[in-house]
Amino acid sequence: MRLIVEHTTVYTYDQPVRAVVQSHRLTPSRCDSQLVESWDVAVSNGIKGGGFRDGAGDWVQGWSVNGPVSRVEVTVTGVVVTNDTAGVLRGLRESVPALAWLDETAPTRPDAALRALAEGAGDGESLALAHALSAAVAEAIAYRPGSTHAHTTAAEALALGEGVCQDHAHALIAAARIRDLPARYVSGYLFADTGGKPHEAAHAWAEIWIEGLGWIGFDPANGCCPDERYIRLGCGMDAQGAAPIRGIARGHGAESMEIAVAVAAAQQ
Repeated sequence: MRLIVEHTTVYTYDQPVRAVVQSHRLTPSRCDSQLVESWDVAVSNGIKGGGFRDGAGDWVQGWSVNGPVSRVEVTVTGVVVTNDTAGVLRGLRESVPALAWLDETAPTRPDAALRALAEGAGDGESLALAHALSAAVAEAIAYRPGSTHAHTTAAEALALGEGVCQDHAHALIAAARIRDLPARYVSGYLFADTGGKPHEAAHAWAEIWIEGLGWIGFDPANGCCPDERYIRLGCGMDAQGAAPIRGIARGHGAESMEIAVAVAAAQQ
């Protein structure tokens, strides 16, 4: 598919701040399932800093905005040609060993219920087990927008029985790590509206390491592996580590944020 992305994030401050510094993971991954045709990231009144490719293969770009500033707008526009690799991540050059992704973090720290879910997924070989874990998470946590918040943990979402894609990803990562399968959080975009209208196109899923195959994506929120509808941006131990935008404001102004994302399909 040929996907067109328009993504705007606006930060506002109730009183001007001295400066804003941001770190972006907003550049699509270099891998076999996607080819960037065009891509542009702009920051209002921003100064582009240094960038680097990290050990996981993600491009990290620094930006700064000198104050006083009350509003910062980050805009992303681009076109990516995607193809279906059955969820298998191929062609991404990374140096972090798979076993490094077994460590737990606060959002993925398991409780007794998560351990029971993971242990109840059966004893099949690794790929079958990963599919079983994804299905178990999808069954245990209903997709319900607005039911959780940015800091909800996997254990809390499981106890609630509902959540969003972030919660599904965190719960699957936790369950996979319990079963000694390295797992990580992936942020990106999902084409889900043929009209290309604004919707929840900013998306998240999990990748699980299967020996002999490599990283394979699993999206419990949609009950599938990533296909040509997905654009991969970057990964991390959890949502915070994989966040497309991370930053800090120097000052005392309270920050608010608004996000609008649209993904449309175009002719090849």
